[in-house]
Amino acid sequence: MRRYSVVPLLFVLACAATPTAPEVPAEPLPPNASPAATDSTPPAAPAGSTAPPATAPVPSAEKEPESRACLTGMKLVDGDYCTEVEQTCTKSWFDKSNKKKVCEVFEPPSQCVGKRVKKRFCIDTYSWPNVKGHRPEIMNNFYQAQVKCASIGKRMCTETEWTFACEGPEMKPFPHGYVRDARKCNGDHKWDSPKMRLVGYRNARELGRLWHGVPSGSQPDCISDFGVADLPGNNDEVVSSETFEKSWRGEFDSVHTGGPWYKGVRNQCRPKIYSHNEGFTYYFLGFRCCAEADGKKTDPRTPKQRKKNWKFERVERLATWTRDDVTSLLALKKKNGGHCDCAPCPGDRRCPRKALKCNTICGTTLGDNAKDADGSHLAPKDDGKE
Repeated sequence: MRRYSVVPLLFVLACAATPTAPEVPAEPLPPNASPAATDSTPPAAPAGSTAPPATAPVPSAEKEPESRACLTGMKLVDGDYCTEVEQTCTKSWFDKSNKKKVCEVFEPPSQCVGKRVKKRFCIDTYSWPNVKGHRPEIMNNFYQAQVKCASIGKRMCTETEWTFACEGPEMKPFPHGYVRDARKCNGDHKWDSPKMRLVGYRNARELGRLWHGVPSGSQPDCISDFGVADLPGNNDEVVSSETFEKSWRGEFDSVHTGGPWYKGVRNQCRPKIYSHNEGFTYYFLGFRCCAEADGKKTDPRTPKQRKKNWKFERVERLATWTRDDVTSLLALKKKNGGHCDCAPCPGDRRCPRKALKCNTICGTTLGDNAKDADGSHLAPKDDGKE
């Protein structure tokens, strides 16, 4: 058996299943969106209440408290988070393309060897736009995701909030337990060699070709003990850093977590990627929002931004759009039945700024050739030899 000491904030992980995953070229990205250094791949219950007498109406053990603590469409996460967890791997395989050992089976239970920290917050049930049956949105950079959350009174989740919402009180490596299953949480697709110039240009057909996700809420077994869906696998997600010292894991405010749908990715709750800056966008990168519980005011700034006394207008300038921009376009999208009347992005050259802004805010970046994963995609595993 191999024993892993799983320490949040101490993983440098990659997000694409290839040994030399190409970067998004700097030239076609929107202003302020420079790509990060070369990828280095991830591997990355609320207690039941006693029933009242039969003569009394039976309250919901989950929904009723959350209706008071959180906004509609969010789940309450309340408990003691462990800063350092030890997990024992009993079965693994080595992915040659990523040069990464992937654990398939962990021995329960996980052991907390760090400190316990009380947490109580609300998190979106699904990845943005947080609508069951809708595809998670992609191609937003960190600041753009942050402004979208702020436009509806929320904020970016922190990395430990995301981890706790995924692993639950038992500190499980996967939301569904101790055994990795790429059919429960969509993963293990073959690498399909993205054409990075077209990705950078927001070519809708190329983004559609690369899509291997599934709609939010369509994975009934990929739900954590807190009721949060689709956390590892499917689309990768961006969260905010909680590391303040200057180090390889504290250089950027942007942290990636969960891992995408490719083979050779751990798709666990704890592993993180720290190598991408705030301007990084990608065709499998999404996000979800968090907020304070119990009606407390939610500051849309990240912990690092608060420490530096940033005004939120600075975030909007870096995002290249404002909260009002998001609010008005999403209202138009709702009025038009899901369309914002955006001009299409040309397929073989840079997308005009206005069209790029409109399509990215509205989430209309995928071509009509996009097909959802159906569970029959699993790539064969390697022989386990390093």
